[in-house]
Formats: sequence, C-alpha cells, structure tokens
Amino acid sequence: MAARLPFGDRQDHEDVRRGFIATIPDGVIRTQSGTVVWNLQEYAFLSGADTPPTVNPSLWRMAQLNTANGLFEVAHGIYQVRGLDIANMTIIEGATGLVVVDTLATCDVARAALELYYAHRPRRPIVAIVYTHSHVDHFGGVKGLVSEADVRAGRVRIIAPDGFMAAVGGENVLAGLPMARRAQFQFGGLLPRGERGQVDAGLGKGIARGTVSLIAPTDVITGAIETRTIDGVEIVFQLAPETEAPAEMHMFYPGLRVLNMAENATHHLHNFIPLRGAVVRDPRMWSRYVAEAMDRFGPMTDVLIGQHHWPVWGRDAVRQHLGRQRDLYKHIHDQALRLMNLGYRPAEIAEALELPPGLDECWSVRGHYGTVSHNAKAVYQRYLSWYDANPANLNPLPPSHAAAKTVEYMGGAVEVIRRARDDFAGGEYRWVAQVMSHVVFADPDNREARELAADAFEQLGYQAESATWRNAYLYGAQELRQGVAKLPPRPVLSPDLLAAVTTETVFDLVAVRLNPERAADHRMRINWSFTDTGERAVLNLEHATLTYTLGKTATGARASITTTRRTLDAIAVRRGPEI
Repeated sequence: MAARLPFGDRQDHEDVRRGFIATIPDGVIRTQSGTVVWNLQEYAFLSGADTPPTVNPSLWRMAQLNTANGLFEVAHGIYQVRGLDIANMTIIEGATGLVVVDTLATCDVARAALELYYAHRPRRPIVAIVYTHSHVDHFGGVKGLVSEADVRAGRVRIIAPDGFMAAVGGENVLAGLPMARRAQFQFGGLLPRGERGQVDAGLGKGIARGTVSLIAPTDVITGAIETRTIDGVEIVFQLAPETEAPAEMHMFYPGLRVLNMAENATHHLHNFIPLRGAVVRDPRMWSRYVAEAMDRFGPMTDVLIGQHHWPVWGRDAVRQHLGRQRDLYKHIHDQALRLMNLGYRPAEIAEALELPPGLDECWSVRGHYGTVSHNAKAVYQRYLSWYDANPANLNPLPPSHAAAKTVEYMGGAVEVIRRARDDFAGGEYRWVAQVMSHVVFADPDNREARELAADAFEQLGYQAESATWRNAYLYGAQELRQGVAKLPPRPVLSPDLLAAVTTETVFDLVAVRLNPERAADHRMRINWSFTDTGERAVLNLEHATLTYTLGKTATGARASITTTRRTLDAIAVRRGPEI
C-alpha cells in the first residue's frame, strides 16, 4: 500500500488547516450539568507521525486529517465549524443575520459550535437554517441554535429538500432501534479510543452524544433547481434525491462562488448502503447529480465545500475532485452490473471488482467509509434482491441450526478449533472468522471458540482501510470477549423527533411494535381524536395486524379516545420493543 498510494502528497494536510481561526478550550464539550458529549482529548494518540502496526496506514492518515477542528474561514462571508461532531456546520453571513447550513447531531455541540463562531465574529441572529438532507447529524442540533417559537413567529426559516420529513420518519423512527444497535458496530462508540481501538469513523471522529431535536421545515425545495435569496444571500438549490440520503440537495452560492455538495462528494468512497442499515442508495443517480452540479456550477466555482471533511480550493482542483467522485460511483455501479450479467453472485462480485488505475490511487476515492466490496453487494441487492439465485440459499436453516450441523459434519468443535488455529497462524483471518462463527452459533458458551473468533476479528480490524469495517470487527471482538454491553435504558427516539413526524408515522411505529402472539385473539376498532392537532383516526386490529384510517370516525368502535398527539407519542415509545 505504501508503494501504491501517494503518501508524500501533502495537499489535504494543507487544505484541512487552511482558514483556521480558533477552536474550543481543551477540545471538550459538556452539557450544562457537566456531562461530556464530545471529547477530542481521546484522540491525542493520533498526533504521532508513525503509523502503528495495528492500524492500516491509509486509515491512520485519514484519522489524523479528521482531528482538525474548530472555526475556519472558507471564503469571504462563509465559515465552517468542523471537528466538533461527525458533520460540519456551515455559516453564511447575510446582510443582517446568519444562514446556517446543517446543525450537527445534538443541541449541545450545535450550541458550542455557534458560540465558537460568535467568539470571533459579530453576534448576528440566525435568519434561516438549511437541512441538506435527512440524516440526524444534519438536523438534530437545531434547538441548540433556534427555538420553535422563533420559527413559528417567522423570525427563522427552516429550509429542506422535498421528502425530508418522510425520510426522517422512515429511517430514524420505524427502524430506529435496530439501527441504533448496528450503529455501535459501524461507529465504534463503545470501543476504547486508541491504536488498538477506535481511531476514526471515516466521515469524522464519531457522533456526538446529547439531546437530538427536530423542527419541521417551513420552506421545502420541490423543483429540480430553485433559487432563493435569503437575507441578501442568493442560493441556488439542486435536488439530489436517492443519493447519499433519500432526501438531499446541493447548493451553489453565486455571490460567493462556493459550491456545497452536502454529503455527495466527500474525500473518500461513501456507502451505497451503510453497515448500520438503510434503504439501498442509487449510485447511478448519485453519479448523475454530481455530474450535473459539476457541469452547471463548476465553471463558476472557486471553492467546493461539503457537510463533512474539508474544502477544495481552485477551479481545476474542484473539477478534478468532482470528476473523480462522479466516475467512482458510476464505475462501481456499472461494473457490478456487468459482473451480474456474467452470472457472478454478490460475494464473487465483491471479490472481483476493483477500481481502475488512475482512480484507485487517489486519496479522495479510498474506502475509508464505504468499501468497493460492500458497495458492490449493495448494487446486487438493489437490482436483484438478497437472493443470489442459488436454491440452497432460498430457504436455509437459521444460523444456530445450520452451525450445529456444520460443526457436526466437520468433526466437532474441538477438531474445527484445532484446524482453525493452524489457519490463523497462516494468516487466513477471513476464513477463521467465518468458520469460528459456526462454532460460536452452535455453542455460544464455547470460550475457546469465542476467543479465537475475537482474535480473527481483531486482525481483520487492524488490516481494514475502512473505519467502519475496523469498528465493526473490533466491536465484534469486544462483545465476544466481554459480552454485550449493559447500557442504562434510554429512548432511541427523542421526543422532538417523534413530535415532528406525522401521526401516520407514529401509528406505523405502534404497528411495528405489535406482538402478534398476544394480539392473535383480539379484534377491535378504536376511534382517536387529537385535541391539539384536530386530527381524527380509526385504529383497526384484526389478524394480529394493526391498520389505520386517517380523517375518519367509525361507528360501533370498541372505544373512542380523545387525547393529544403527545400522549400517542408517549405510548409509541414506552420502554420495551413490543406492545
């Protein structure tokens, strides 16, 4: 890798520090009660120049770049706060106030970011907040910046892309519990920081802790290209749906000659599907929207920014960066489909597909977050589903049953472990991890198997260029050795997040938590009337399935409930996964 990649190229190291003004004291952000929600001191070990043997050199480089933090001037009148969460906050100075693009993930870090800006720039009011897309690290801190009362009074506009609220409800609400669990593997939040633990998350250091909030948009961008002038700042919006998020948009600021690509042109390969889980993204359209932005805005752009990572300065450099991102996503999409047409299955495609020379050695396309391997599988899933057309995989035994039979056929756990130790000594860590998974699923209490599986995961993590793969492997190893972490109970969904979504989404959340065995013998209809929203609905339970009709009242209902939406929200998120 050292011979193939341009480690001597220092351009990113210069760009990541360009325009630096100041940062927060001690690199620590606390709540008013003193709870630490962001701590950059944990990453002091990254100041070492030499890559340790337990970290991939390419990932070590990215982890060092992602430690840059503070307030930065991008161009005259536009600033970014970077490194105080996984995402960036962009602040544009208008005639009388500020336009803030993305709010970070939680209220406490958002408030700290704004105060850092105010410590060095005039204390102007926020007149508008723009959500670039529907992921929580781009809207969750909004109430750390403005109040809902200011928004209702019209003093602050909230601007978002078409489909924003539906995407927030679908991805963050209905599947919030399993996503939160899987996110621990993707981001490594429960791993120790250090050369043998979490070093980075690819897009940044990690996701801040604290209170997640949401204020619904007041101004939705619905046209493919729309222009707004906000406090004297002209902004051209370009919708880019079904790319990195279901609802996403780019922005061009003509007066500043700055192009903001949201999260669609980061300094690495992104995910077609993240390890935490999501709907598969469309890399073909992703590439097309990058190309459209490049063609429409590129000739007028002096600075390229995003809501992660650092800017790119200079028209030639901007065009080169966007061209690489355009070709990166299109190449993986096209070549995965080519191999599918040749009869390759997902794992075979992942093994065979490579980036072409001239692209593969560029830092801005390396797999520090997404990987060619799992993105290629995502393309297969998008077009052909989970089924690989091998009938043996159509209705396989559940993992524990299949594992027990596999281990039995292989001569028993003792023999499997003995042979796996030889393969481990030979460096066949992928195979050892795979075969030890069978032994652990067959006998979860087999300590020897758990330790060997953990050793294999650990080695795979140390080798991984992707921060998310490293975190997943190392967290898997930690759980094998220590068991599942027992965390204090806390709601996966914040009250603000739930309150901001539609009543339809809340009823859907209640429905997906229904235990069918407990509901099997029940049949009923319930009328709901919400005094605070004026909404009515009929909830129907039949065949152990909960359905609903909005705007109706049923005659002969089992019960009629008059209450508030807040009460329904509380029912939907009460402790426990089922009702």
